[in-house]
Amino acid sequence: MFRVSIVGRPNVGKSTFFNRLVGARRAIVGDEPGITRDRIYGTVSWGGKTFEVVDTGGMLPASREPIPAKVLEAVRKAIAESDLLLWVVDGRAGVAPLDQEVAPLLRRAARPVWVVVNKIDRSEAEPDAAGFYALGFERLFAVSAEHTRGLGELLDALAAEVSDHDAPSAPEEREIAVAVVGRPNVGKSSLVNRLVGAERAIVSEIPGTTRDAVDTRVVRDGVAYRIIDTAGIRRKGKTDARTEKISVIVARKSLAAASVALLLVDAEEGVTKLDAAIGGYACRSGCSVILVLNKWDRVPKTAHTLEEHTESIRRRMKYLSYAPIIAVSALTGLRVEEIFDMIRKAAEGRSLRVPTSVLNNMFASDVAEELADRGEPRGLDIRYLTQARADPPVFVVFTGREPLHFSTERFLVNRLRERFGFYAAPIRIEQRTRKSRARQGRVGGRT
Repeated sequence: MFRVSIVGRPNVGKSTFFNRLVGARRAIVGDEPGITRDRIYGTVSWGGKTFEVVDTGGMLPASREPIPAKVLEAVRKAIAESDLLLWVVDGRAGVAPLDQEVAPLLRRAARPVWVVVNKIDRSEAEPDAAGFYALGFERLFAVSAEHTRGLGELLDALAAEVSDHDAPSAPEEREIAVAVVGRPNVGKSSLVNRLVGAERAIVSEIPGTTRDAVDTRVVRDGVAYRIIDTAGIRRKGKTDARTEKISVIVARKSLAAASVALLLVDAEEGVTKLDAAIGGYACRSGCSVILVLNKWDRVPKTAHTLEEHTESIRRRMKYLSYAPIIAVSALTGLRVEEIFDMIRKAAEGRSLRVPTSVLNNMFASDVAEELADRGEPRGLDIRYLTQARADPPVFVVFTGREPLHFSTERFLVNRLRERFGFYAAPIRIEQRTRKSRARQGRVGGRT
């Protein structure tokens, strides 16, 4: 597919421009310079043509700081992968010294460069954009990403560059959306890079390096995966900067949109209170969950090390008792490829449907008998059981006048897992008592 990368120095409105082009708030936007660090990909359809757009971090060519240097490296990779570059500059500020530093890098890129003069909010300000011809590039567009001025003309020009052979191929089968979550500095971006087989996300020992949710498509053995790297989730009281708060919101939204969550835990440190809190977010989101013990190569081992770590996790995260555990090293690649098989099994497990006839003719009666043997007569009050939906699995239990005790409900969930599987998936139970059904009937009669 024809690919266009958006480049430029920090704080010129690249992410706002990107969001306008793709028609969604994919990239985090704020007044703080350098918010975007990783490459964010989106798709634009215009004038019967479809092309890919890439948002990149702000370029600081002379900086020797670790993060800006890694951002610049990521921008260079985006440029190398692109067919055309949109260089966004600030029309209000005019040609800045940093623009003069960026210009030689783009000239050496051997790619067409169009200068997009942003923040031209009024027609009377358009003559100011002409000053950017001094940078030495012929194609120039005056736009306002905030107010969408001039974007139609630019999109028309981009669509004209896309030839028929650049059209996207026929859509493949549905992807499995996988969110990689955890607290800061547990190795999420390193794991993402290892899974996708490329330096897709910026990796640094500095906590909070990742801010946007960075997604990458990977195909393994005919199965498509959308791997989403998210920002490290901190405690509410520890998140002061607006950008960090937005990053946490984006991470939690990624959980809600994903089918499977890889919850990373630092094997050296073990489970912390924050890990347990993030596990709660993952559980409530409805994702299937796989617990990934990262940095396993750094852990001193005995014959019982994995067993001890597993016991600790189960004790601290009882609500994730259904989540399988794998010990890996994103640094060395130890067992990382096995994660793909676990994700595939998790996607299959959450999509499993059990026929109502099987649930009632075999399962419900067996469970009622077992509950009676345990001295819990309330279990005999299960009248009817059906699976309301899958992905994730939800079961509706019809009972007598009293709802099932929570321990009976938990027993029912455990037996559903034992009998049918539901690998890595949360199981929800919705109860309908005779009392509530009668009340619904009366309300229905009045209306």
